[in-house]
Order: sequence, then structure tokens, then C-alpha cells
Amino acid sequence: MSKLPKEHRFIDLSDYGRPIAIVIATSLKNTAVTPVHITLAFTVFGLIAIMCMLQGYYWAAAFFYIFKSILDAADGELARIKHTPSYTGRYLDSIADIILNFLIFSGLYFLTETSVIFALLAFIGLQLQGTLYNYYYVILRNKFDGDKTSRIIENKTPVAMAGEKQKNVDVLFRIYRILYGKFDEFIFMLDPKASKTNSFPNWFMTAVSTFGLGFQLLIISVMLVLGWKEFIIPFFIFYSLFIFVFIGVRKIWLD
Repeated sequence: MSKLPKEHRFIDLSDYGRPIAIVIATSLKNTAVTPVHITLAFTVFGLIAIMCMLQGYYWAAAFFYIFKSILDAADGELARIKHTPSYTGRYLDSIADIILNFLIFSGLYFLTETSVIFALLAFIGLQLQGTLYNYYYVILRNKFDGDKTSRIIENKTPVAMAGEKQKNVDVLFRIYRILYGKFDEFIFMLDPKASKTNSFPNWFMTAVSTFGLGFQLLIISVMLVLGWKEFIIPFFIFYSLFIFVFIGVRKIWLD
């Protein structure tokens, strides 16, 4: 199942694991496994990937990073297949992602003995990249009757959906705001009128999808197995400059 109606789908370079994710989710449709279980599973595999990376097992790390990306898609697929969307799952997914991302760059800092400032800049850059991609993608989904568990502006605690507890949503939303609030606010400040755009062309969204977490983890995996671990942190610092390129393109050509 897609997050967007068929006529508005684009080639999402960060979503390469979707076909396998659909198979996994479909196989779990009639089981007691929930999307939250899948989220917890991808968190475990992400931690295993980081441990493999720190021990120098780069092929194993690459495998687990990519499998983590597949499961990251599978939890949402399972929620749609079982018709059990939830804010609990949405915020838990994002919280797990940012914690793992921080641990990845902490691990790269220790592996490469680079400056802690550069490692932090790379982490912040990666998060801003993902925030821009999600910002535009959520706008698209809200405009064209897609998945609406993510909101364009996450500044108010949502009302719990059927099957979840409001208390859980409240707690997870507060944690989400602590971890993501400044990233969301910064991207919105850079492009506050994006939601007024009629649509984003498929080619544009495909280009921006290189900022998606799945593609970011693929880049990290490829660079690890090629023996380029020293270049991962500089790459994400440099690639963050394209945030301004994409926003500029949207403002100049797509307004």
C-alpha cells in the first residue's frame, strides 16, 4: 500500500526496501504482531548495525542498516494493511530513528577520530535533510488524500486514534517535540509557504528523496564497505548545502 494515491506517486530513492517491506507486512497481517513490534525490531537491528560498524564488520553493518530501512517501511505498511494507523507508532518510529542516527554519528566519531564538532554538524545536517524531505512529502500527502498520521506542523498534541491511549500519544509527542522541534522549526522558517504550492513535480520529489533516511543509510553502508568511513562525516556536511538548493528551486520554479 502506498502513502500516496497512484496518480501522485514518484520514484522514491529512499524507499528501495518497500517491496520487501510489503511482503513482510502481508505475511504478518493475520498474526498478533503489531506495527510497534516492527518499530522495536528495527531499533534492535539498527543497534546491531552500529555495533558491527564499531567492531569493523562493515559488510555486516551495511546489511543490518539496510534491513533496518526495510523494517522501517514495514511498520507503516503493517499499520495500513491492518487498518491500525496510530500516532503512537508514528512518534515512536521518529524517536527511534533520531536516537539511532545520533548513535551512528557518535560511532563514526570514534571510528574516524574526527572532530566532535564535525560529527555533530554531520548529524545535524542529516537530520535537516530528512526534515526537509518529510516536510515536502507530508505536504504532498495531505493535499492528495494520502497517509495523514504525519502533520505539516507538529505543534499540538493530536487526539489519539482508535485503539491507542491518549496518555501514550501525549508522552511520545512531548519527546518528539524535544528531539525534532528545532529541526522542524528551522525548515519551516526557510520555506514557510511550501504548503501553498499546488503540487510538487515527480522529478522534484525524486531528487529530494535522496534526503530520505533510507537513502542516507544506503550511502553510509556503501561508503563503509568501500573503506571510505573517513569521508562519511564530510559528505553529510557537504550534502546539507543542497537543502538550500532544493528550497531555492521550489521557491523560484514551483511557486
